[in-house]
Amino acid sequence: MKIRSAAEVLRIYIGESDRFEGRLLHEAIVEEAHRRGLAGATVTRGLLGFGAGSRVHTAKILRLSEDLPVVLEIVDRPERIAAFLPLLEDMVGEGAITRHAVAATFHCSMRVRDVMTPDVVSVAPDTPLPQVLDLLLARGIKAVPVVEGKKAVGMLTGGDLLARAGLAFRLSLFAELPPELRGEEARRLTLQGKTARDVMSGRLTTVNIRAKVPEAATLMASRQLKRLPVVDDAGELVGIVSRIDILRTISTAASLTATGTAPEPSSGPDALPSPLPQGLNRTAGDIMLRDVPTVGPDAPLAEALDRLVLSPLRRVVVVDETGRVLGIVHDRELLKRYSRHEKPGLLRALANLLAPDRGAAQAFGGLVREAMEPDVFSVPENAPLPAVLQRMLQTGGKRLVVLDAEGRLRGMVDRDRMLGIIGGA
Repeated sequence: MKIRSAAEVLRIYIGESDRFEGRLLHEAIVEEAHRRGLAGATVTRGLLGFGAGSRVHTAKILRLSEDLPVVLEIVDRPERIAAFLPLLEDMVGEGAITRHAVAATFHCSMRVRDVMTPDVVSVAPDTPLPQVLDLLLARGIKAVPVVEGKKAVGMLTGGDLLARAGLAFRLSLFAELPPELRGEEARRLTLQGKTARDVMSGRLTTVNIRAKVPEAATLMASRQLKRLPVVDDAGELVGIVSRIDILRTISTAASLTATGTAPEPSSGPDALPSPLPQGLNRTAGDIMLRDVPTVGPDAPLAEALDRLVLSPLRRVVVVDETGRVLGIVHDRELLKRYSRHEKPGLLRALANLLAPDRGAAQAFGGLVREAMEPDVFSVPENAPLPAVLQRMLQTGGKRLVVLDAEGRLRGMVDRDRMLGIIGGA
């Protein structure tokens, strides 16, 4: 696949016999660039030249034993060159390093190295859980690798805090909680005295930096993971790739295909070019989830809350008697609404209801129409999957309601479903 991008070229001018930690320097540089997944490196042996020491090096027949000049070129995106440069400067004792901006067209398969986040937020195994929670909330993330030295030894997710630390609420709900409830949760974690090591997922799944994006999607889908630590050939942590990274990459690739900047389809009138997954030829109606909880607009709000808590979708679609979609009820918006307008006691009751394994919804009066959100993120059932993916990214929605031509509910598609399609499920 053709990927047009701004890029930079590093040129390193050294001698052929220069060494780093007992190895030939040019070989050591290439090995490090390869281990870290840079796009490419080339070593050129010179015929004649001199450096800062003013000593002339030549390949003339009578002087074959002399130290010949060597030039290395490394090409990659600017941010990856910038990350590699400090290591390179430590390796090169004598010589010169230059850096040049270029416009590049990379002819390659989509790789994890191209889509991962290299600036990884991590914690040590002995980090107290209150500090972990503060870090997750401050950075707006839902998981961190647990790192010892340069290697990840585990992953700590919001789900781990729920399951093994007794956290009462999902991380996505914390932003909507009032300060006193957030403080209660922090005190609960402090009293336990647990650390990241105590609750992290010890069975760690990683992906190599040069793996293809669909391979990472397959791994995530099969293990039901939302993110993967990315490691180099030495097993050292160099980045993290998330479900949204993969979905965004495939969406961009599909857009390039639609505008004609990607290669022609490999075979057949509807085939998508490699490396785009062929499953993207389907529509929203082909892959949607059909078991979607629904409720009428005049039903008691307690009924909608009961269905919401029981559904893994964490949403209830509001429909009229014909099945036409009128709105949606979901937990985060309910917390936001009650934190602004309702009494503290009722908000606490709602928060307790939305926490895992908490009571029933009898405390909530009123009707569904009074609490539903009328703006529903949706797609038609005949929408091709690239369009569904684009809609997800535009709205930021994890789930989209699927409608027929008359606006009636047909089902729902979510990020997990899309990831499975990309991964070949």
